[in-house]
Amino acid sequence: MKIVISGGTGFLGRPLTKALGRDGHQVVVLTRHSPTAGTARRVTWRPDGSSGPWASELEDAGAVINLAGESIAGRRWSAAHKNQVLESRLLATRSLTEAIRRTATPPAALISGSAVGYYGPLDDRVATEDTPAGHDFLASVCVKWETEAMQAASRTRVVCIRTGLVLERDGGALPPMLTPFWFGAGGPVGSGRQFWPWIHRKDWIDLVRFAVAESTCAGPLNATAPHPVMNREFAKALGRAMHRPAFMPAPAFALKLMMGEMAEALVLSGQRAIPEKANRLGFKFTYNTLDEALAALFPRRT
Repeated sequence: MKIVISGGTGFLGRPLTKALGRDGHQVVVLTRHSPTAGTARRVTWRPDGSSGPWASELEDAGAVINLAGESIAGRRWSAAHKNQVLESRLLATRSLTEAIRRTATPPAALISGSAVGYYGPLDDRVATEDTPAGHDFLASVCVKWETEAMQAASRTRVVCIRTGLVLERDGGALPPMLTPFWFGAGGPVGSGRQFWPWIHRKDWIDLVRFAVAESTCAGPLNATAPHPVMNREFAKALGRAMHRPAFMPAPAFALKLMMGEMAEALVLSGQRAIPEKANRLGFKFTYNTLDEALAALFPRRT
């Protein structure tokens, strides 16, 4: 089938594009830059909240996957950056939903990005797809983002992928964590009691592929592994995988000085999010535990 992806050149979109190509799908990547050679066909688009000539690619597509948006952790939060984070997601999603509404034969599914930040800080309370939204900045972004995606629900099946902490060594949140561990100074951050809902990138890719294929999957979908862990347990597991100590805590006040508001939202709080819907629909995780995932990322040399 034909699958159209926005945000197909990033940390998640790039390997997802390759995986879908290996599955035999015809993949079209919507890009703001001039099309370049690659395994997927690239089409220039302008995600400004309106449709455009690129919209013809959505006709009779098997799925549209929407991953476009400004990096949340790309730099220290300011009012301008926070507005970019929100507007980039809303406008890209609005462009796609507007195009879907105009198609003669709409795509079979819209798989649209979101995040477990939807739930806000939850301490140790379990978050399923039915848990209400939080009230902080990231929660408000996710609520508005998902609301835009659901505008297409009258014409196609919509799935909102609420992604947790995606683990892989070539990008995402993991590489910045590694430096202190390599130098023997790794450890928990803040209290260490906040839950981090993680997922190996392979499982994230497989879950998106599952959402494309599973016609009964609709609405929010937690893209997190079955067993979220507290940050202090995450630090211990990372230390074991890297064969490094993990006892040096990073004080909350220091992180707030370095990162500002972003520290509280991204590292000092968390969500005990579990993939209730994925489990109910029969999705099988390759990496159920954090030790399994980190062992795959840091294989032992023999």
